[in-house]
Amino acid sequence: MGFAGESGQNLGRESEQKPNYFIGKVFTLEEREELFKEPTLPLPTDLADVEFTPNALHVLELRYLKKEGGKIVETPQEMLWRVADNIARVEELYEDNEEKIRRLVEEKRAAFYEMMAQLDFLPNSPTLMNAGRKLQQLSACFVLPVEDSMIGIFDSLKNAALIHQSGGGTGFSYSRLRHKGDLVRSTSGESSGPISFMEIYDIATGKIIQGGTRRGANMAELDVNHPDILEFINIKKEPGRLENFNLSVGINEDFMDAVRKEEEYDLISPRTGEVVSRLDAKEVFNQIIESAWSCGEPGIIFLDRINKRNPTPHLGRIEGTNPCGEQPLLPFESCNLGSINLSKFIENGEVDWERLRETVHLAVNFLDNVIDANKYTIPQIEEMTMKTRKIGLGIMGLADMLVLLRLGYESDGGRAKAREVMRFIQDEGRQASMNLAEKRGVFPSFEGSIFESQDGITPIRNATITTIAPTGSISIIAGCSGSGIEPFFALAYESQRRLGKTDEDNILKQLNPYFMEAAEKEGIKKEVIEKIIEKGKLSEINDPKIPEWMRGVFITSSEISAWGHIKMQAAIQEYTDNAVSKTINFPHSATKEDIAEAYLLADELNCRGLTVYRDGSRQEQVLYIKDREGGGIIERPDFYEGRTWKVKTPVGTLFLGINRDSEGVIREVFVDVGKAGSDVRADAEAMGRLLSLIYRIRTNILPEAISMAVIDQLKGIAGSESIGFGPEKVLSLPDAIAKGLEKDEKKREKNSHGKEEGFVIVRSGEYCPECQRILVRGEGCLTCRHCGYSKCS
Repeated sequence: MGFAGESGQNLGRESEQKPNYFIGKVFTLEEREELFKEPTLPLPTDLADVEFTPNALHVLELRYLKKEGGKIVETPQEMLWRVADNIARVEELYEDNEEKIRRLVEEKRAAFYEMMAQLDFLPNSPTLMNAGRKLQQLSACFVLPVEDSMIGIFDSLKNAALIHQSGGGTGFSYSRLRHKGDLVRSTSGESSGPISFMEIYDIATGKIIQGGTRRGANMAELDVNHPDILEFINIKKEPGRLENFNLSVGINEDFMDAVRKEEEYDLISPRTGEVVSRLDAKEVFNQIIESAWSCGEPGIIFLDRINKRNPTPHLGRIEGTNPCGEQPLLPFESCNLGSINLSKFIENGEVDWERLRETVHLAVNFLDNVIDANKYTIPQIEEMTMKTRKIGLGIMGLADMLVLLRLGYESDGGRAKAREVMRFIQDEGRQASMNLAEKRGVFPSFEGSIFESQDGITPIRNATITTIAPTGSISIIAGCSGSGIEPFFALAYESQRRLGKTDEDNILKQLNPYFMEAAEKEGIKKEVIEKIIEKGKLSEINDPKIPEWMRGVFITSSEISAWGHIKMQAAIQEYTDNAVSKTINFPHSATKEDIAEAYLLADELNCRGLTVYRDGSRQEQVLYIKDREGGGIIERPDFYEGRTWKVKTPVGTLFLGINRDSEGVIREVFVDVGKAGSDVRADAEAMGRLLSLIYRIRTNILPEAISMAVIDQLKGIAGSESIGFGPEKVLSLPDAIAKGLEKDEKKREKNSHGKEEGFVIVRSGEYCPECQRILVRGEGCLTCRHCGYSKCS
């Protein structure tokens, strides 16, 4: 089979100056689909079993394994074999000889399978889910343009719907849309501005299920020079708005200079390119900080810095990223991602560089094949992806690797080792891509790229090689304690699943295996380990028998300073082509000045972007009822409507009466347990009276917010005994009251249709739709640390 460039294609140069590369052929859809006409080969009988953890098996069963009629019809082994067989078949495109084709496909199929079965490398979720199946949509990342016209806006929305339906996430830059109040000549009217269209996209996204498993995810970017930038910065401070979007402000160097010099900067009309007004840069920066402090958004993207590393500037300027921010892309580009599990490459306290090299080269081969195996949702995405052939090889299990090397995540040594490993992966990844280019040709848009410069020519197959992506689900499958480049979330925690026959079956205790092994070697007593399991981190355990090296190495996310997080992000970014998905977590006590320092440090250390989250900030958004005065106690009317919940507790059966007024607001709580005259019953009656008083205080705080605050305060209080198992486990009388109140609120919410006038409903935090645990900010997105669900990937 021939390649474009081999048969004398004119490369725009004199023959004597013909470069030592050829441009790879773009195969037609028909040529590529021909590879997959035959079903996946049967699983060989001599393949070894894959050792998955119970939690990995749960995640695989929940979302990845093939189902028919709601029943799982493939094993994890068969899933990996399906993927390996599908991606290896692409080798047929690059060989003419039938015998060579057969031998090469067999070789690559076995190598791809072994690499995944040993959990050394896993591709992004869509590839695991869809390779070798009817959908065959293998990409996670897409960026779509939003042009300044009704046709352009709604064409992009249609394309986003198709992508979400196939399991992908989308990023948009809305910076081309004219600002609110600007002229619309076709109607002689005024523009409603970009945010009005973001809200249309948001509603549409909420109605579409990604690949049948979850709702779509979006990134919205708006340049800091856009006249509507202040509205954009503050929109997420209102709960319920743009829930299906992550937000990022596009930052440029002129703006950051103006911030430091405390000067004004220009707001520019997207329609005319003219300056329409000026703002104080420091004030705009402070508003970004205020909103990020309040609710974790918007993040920032350093667009000038990204475009300085744009490998194909002749194709246009990069304007946006995928939902988690790690993949800057041109309009209509997609990217195929995969991650190496670093915990698998440590032998006798050293990095196994040779085995890591082999895995990098094989993974680059795998990801390049994915580009050809992919079935693209729309033609423009296929065209742009084929032009640049971008891949994103990343890492997971960095925290595990550092523990195995006895290096602290926040230490100079830890960052130095992370930088060394990422540089090695970057260098070897580029070499692997160059090797592929010798056989398959360079990416079609090579001419004019940064690889063809006055300093020389670097023939390479892929315009980008490395990306640090979120690995929430695949890190669980791979058995990593550390997702992506994130530190440990905790040393021990319980995760809930819904497949077991009993409540006890549905609780998985997650214990960091490296910690347990180290604790055993150090002779740490069982009772101390139990305390650590209860707390989840060493810093809360004051025991002299815990050695200092363990305290420095087994460190969790909340114990690491924001500066430690940012410096690790910067160390990894130094040797990453694209960007790094990571959230910088702050304690609840962090100030706005702390957030500002983080943004400035990220700029100083050449990060491509930054996402921050202050612990508990979303739960604390105080909502108000319109036009209602606070103060005083609401008098009890003659009639309340309510229900009584029966809950077993360690001190007896609780009867919890919850009464609501005509508007459905809790106004009275009765707590009855035990025998008349007993101390327990007296305590219960006192709690009921106090709760009733709280619920009848006349205030302008939203009633749902009051109820959630009460539940949060009581839930989890433990006594000397407990009763029940799993999610129904009751720790004490206060815990039982909280659970009863929570059930009552959920039942009312489920039965409610519409919202009462003047009310905004909000949850105290956001819950995982699969295991009902609180979602946390990590890797640039809301993520469930228990089952691997991510709102973005």
